[in-house]
Amino acid sequence: MIKIYHNPRCTKSRQGLQHLENSGVEFEVVRYLEDIPTTDELKQIIAYLGITPLELVRKNEAVWKENYKGKTLSDDEIIAAMVENPKLIERPIIIKDGKAVIGRPTENIDALL
Repeated sequence: MIKIYHNPRCTKSRQGLQHLENSGVEFEVVRYLEDIPTTDELKQIIAYLGITPLELVRKNEAVWKENYKGKTLSDDEIIAAMVENPKLIERPIIIKDGKAVIGRPTENIDALL
């Protein structure tokens, strides 16, 4: 089953959701601002993506700039920041069978379909 970590207020996330809907596949929507991933879930997502925690951070968010930018943070501290402030998580994230992509651009999603 495909899972999309989605923020309905984000244009790119809505485009990713529409791309999945247009593909005709079944999928589950996780509204991650409401159903916040745990530390372990976020670590698993990062492993599926094959990136570092910092690469999953939305660095233009005010909360990042005000509280974290320019600081030397461990991976665990970066993950904790995302769990505490889930809007820092890049979106949308699409997961299927132990693999994941960030759906920016939406064509990235095709790698999982």
